[in-house]
Amino acid sequence: MLEPRLSDRILMNVEKPARYIGGEQGSIVKDRAEVNVRFAMCFPDVYEVGMSHLGMQIIYEQLNRRPDTWCERVFSPWPDLMETMKKEKLPLFALESQDPVRNFDFLGMTLQYELCYTNILQILDLSGIPFYAKDRTEDDPIVIGGGPCTYNPEPIADFFDLIYIGESEAVMDDLMDLYKKMKENGASRRDILHEAGKIRGIYAPLFYDVSYAENGTIREMHPIFSDLPEKVKRVIAPDLDAAPYPEHPIVPFLRPIQERAVLEIQRGCIRGCRFCQAGMIYRPLRERSLDTLRRYAREMIASSGYDEMSLSSLSSSDYRFLPELLDFLIENFQKEHVNVSLPSLRIDNFSLDVMSRVQDIKKSSLTFAPEAGTQRLRDVINKGLTEEEILTGAGSAFQGGWNRVKYYFMLGLPTETEEDRKGIAHLAQKTCEVYYDEVPREKRMGAVDITVSTSFFVPKPFTPFQWAQMSHPEDYIEMARTVRNEIRSMKNQKRIHYKWHEADGTELEGIFARGDRRLSKAIVYAYEHGAVFDSWSDFFHYEIWQEAFAACGVDPDFYTVRERGLDEVFPWDFIDIGVSKEFMKREWVRATHDQVVTRNCRQACSGCGARAFGQGVCFEGATPVNEYTARMIQK
Repeated sequence: MLEPRLSDRILMNVEKPARYIGGEQGSIVKDRAEVNVRFAMCFPDVYEVGMSHLGMQIIYEQLNRRPDTWCERVFSPWPDLMETMKKEKLPLFALESQDPVRNFDFLGMTLQYELCYTNILQILDLSGIPFYAKDRTEDDPIVIGGGPCTYNPEPIADFFDLIYIGESEAVMDDLMDLYKKMKENGASRRDILHEAGKIRGIYAPLFYDVSYAENGTIREMHPIFSDLPEKVKRVIAPDLDAAPYPEHPIVPFLRPIQERAVLEIQRGCIRGCRFCQAGMIYRPLRERSLDTLRRYAREMIASSGYDEMSLSSLSSSDYRFLPELLDFLIENFQKEHVNVSLPSLRIDNFSLDVMSRVQDIKKSSLTFAPEAGTQRLRDVINKGLTEEEILTGAGSAFQGGWNRVKYYFMLGLPTETEEDRKGIAHLAQKTCEVYYDEVPREKRMGAVDITVSTSFFVPKPFTPFQWAQMSHPEDYIEMARTVRNEIRSMKNQKRIHYKWHEADGTELEGIFARGDRRLSKAIVYAYEHGAVFDSWSDFFHYEIWQEAFAACGVDPDFYTVRERGLDEVFPWDFIDIGVSKEFMKREWVRATHDQVVTRNCRQACSGCGARAFGQGVCFEGATPVNEYTARMIQK
């Protein structure tokens, strides 16, 4: 039995001590003497959140398949333990071995959202690792980051030795092989980082210089060594069916945010919503085969004992073999009372037939994301949904026995007007009317229940809306009040519940999303003055950030409300994700000037550039939109 790093005295005085003891079913323990490389895989948030993240478990599976490597897990200690560790000078440790993180060869972090940036520093601080990569020595682990936030790594680039751009299944093994070989040959830390920077998809920030123009924008960015690439190219898994997958997932001691087996049915998306970063950075859409998914499902349920299977993707209803997969899951797991959940559904092609396959297992609310309240604005964002499709889909859900629907919308989108905001309330009212008009009284499952949730729009890198202006927090709140007041004027207002997100956190997210290296000092300042777990409303203190920006000479408006020209050099322009900037520009113009929809990837190829990856939907026979697109593909 592994000796816990923390004493009983400490564990008995912190909330949920099971977060820190390891030893869960499915976790992997190896002999330290038999491995050459030790990798501490960190999710910089609390255990329950990190253990819900599929990507982290994929990396854990991939690295632990190697006999020469031991990958262990690390999470952010909750503030109660963080305080104790600082006071008693206890080092942060990995769960499997309980060894200090500083003893590892690598410290990897997956960065899923911008408001975790102070938690990066918490991890480094508690591990005894210098914040800045330039200050680290041969005794420090190589700190490597990955995940969606690294598609603009510049605000946090100073904290990382390496940044991984793409999917871990692609070249992570190449990086481990390189490190092992160079370490055995006695290579220095700096030499290892230099060689790693030559691997496709690996960015070594220390070896790139940035210069700025007089107006504060970036003039240029280039490597200091001629053998490093000017453009860091994203990498993707060459074959999803052959890629590592956690068929025997770790079963947490504590209830995670998502307590279920996760079946990733596809990666990427065909839709091209202009606000959606994931829809661009995970192109092209690639599907897993039915045979592979059947095998994964059997293994995961048998090994974990979960009573729910979630089908994971950006748009589950676009998976071509969804009916066949649902039939298999229900036929094999219904007797075991395993529920099948279908997140990321598009209301336009969510049919009564699909609902009928899962309704006998469990009834819950259905969640859809129209994103905008009017047809004009849905066309601007390229949602590709008509009001008729939304209401028809809701009607199908109601006829299938559901009476609760959740709608997600955004506020502050490009070209948005007050009419668009009020349209959210009117769409919710029309949905109520569909329920009462189309479902006979004797078949109703109680009163209709509509939940409307709005978030505030944040322009993200590598989207057509990366040029868009944001609004100030007080303006966002006024937008939400408009929606709330309009809902209160609706006939069925008591059946419509409205929630909206915090505006201050949205502004901070926007600053980091399109920020540059000059923000790193403000992040350090904020952490040293008490900022941590900023994505948790109980711990978020925007006044700390306001003080940090003022102390470090950062103007938040420069990163949020400033208008950007099409010729501006962005901090992330040195990254090639496979989708071209020219395509993004065309989509920006189609959104803000033409206000027209671009057809999805299965209807027509729009020439975004992802065809260069040589796989996925790009090779399923889509017809080019026009001759220009055809020429782009040939090039």
